[in-house]
Amino acid sequence: MGILDTYILKRYLVTFGMMLLLFVPIGIMLNLAEQIGKMIDNEAPLDEILIYYMNFTIYIGSLLFPIFLFLSIIFFTSKLAMKTEIVAILSSGVSFSRFLRPYWVGASIIAVMMFFMGMFVVPNASKGYNEFKFKYLKKGKKDRVTSNIFNQLNNNDFIYVSSFDPARQIGYNFTFERFNEQNQLDYKITAANIRWVSKDSVYRLTSYTKRKVRENNELIETKRRLDTIFAFDIADLTPVSYIAETKNLFELNKFIEVQKGKGASNINSYILVKYRRWALPVAAFILTIIGVAVSSVKRRGGMGVNLAFGIAVAFVYIFFDKVFGTMAEQSGFPPMLAVIIPNVAFGIFGFYMLNKAKR
Repeated sequence: MGILDTYILKRYLVTFGMMLLLFVPIGIMLNLAEQIGKMIDNEAPLDEILIYYMNFTIYIGSLLFPIFLFLSIIFFTSKLAMKTEIVAILSSGVSFSRFLRPYWVGASIIAVMMFFMGMFVVPNASKGYNEFKFKYLKKGKKDRVTSNIFNQLNNNDFIYVSSFDPARQIGYNFTFERFNEQNQLDYKITAANIRWVSKDSVYRLTSYTKRKVRENNELIETKRRLDTIFAFDIADLTPVSYIAETKNLFELNKFIEVQKGKGASNINSYILVKYRRWALPVAAFILTIIGVAVSSVKRRGGMGVNLAFGIAVAFVYIFFDKVFGTMAEQSGFPPMLAVIIPNVAFGIFGFYMLNKAKR
């Protein structure tokens, strides 16, 4: 690696690091100022608060990684342009493509870091962050659907509860239906409630009734209480809204397959989380292209114009990402396309701006 590569790569990584060190503590202080009252009112322990802010740093930092990267590229590249260093580099016979090489190296380093953070580190931080938030900051607010819950366990078994209490792990007005290979009802179990008894590792049904359908006859079995087992976890009746965010790469793939088998209605939101994690490293290259294209030309307005334009592009990028993400979650739009379209569109825009900057 030559002097030019080392010089630009060092500026690339150091500016990005300084951007994180500058804005993440500001985010922590703003969050603390906003939430300190709730923490005191709900008697959040100091050790849990400290762990929360460790998780908050990782969680929020991962969300803002692309924006910090984009702004840092615009910032230090604009400084190079304003000092006419880029003109001097290109005038010495270095091609524009050669000038971009350290940017590609820097983007590769950040992309690898984003990949491992997003796949393995951030999920654990997300779990701690969200659990604390709903325990102390949004106490009493629901972090999951708790009424009219329907779940398909496999091709033959279906369950339903009218309401579910996550704290007590009790479901009310429980129904279990099993269908045979001819898609005919084999038997149906109903109960006033179903409760998980962890001590005995069984489900306890109250006011239990089982109806078996045999040809033209119906056999009915009733009991006041029955302890039994089922091939599902009671917590899976209504997973928390952020469940996909808390699973690493391998856990998320397995979770999505299980939810597909159950016919989960919100499966697209889980798949969207998966594809967004894969797209995050790609965004590092796209934003690098746009950042260099925007800021490598010396403008009359100076760095302020470049930063203003860059921030506008960043907000448009986030807007498109949110719009297509909402479409995938609520209207059945393919999650893969919801992730690909914004990145492809801005990738094309980036290469167009880059070619314009070359000229």
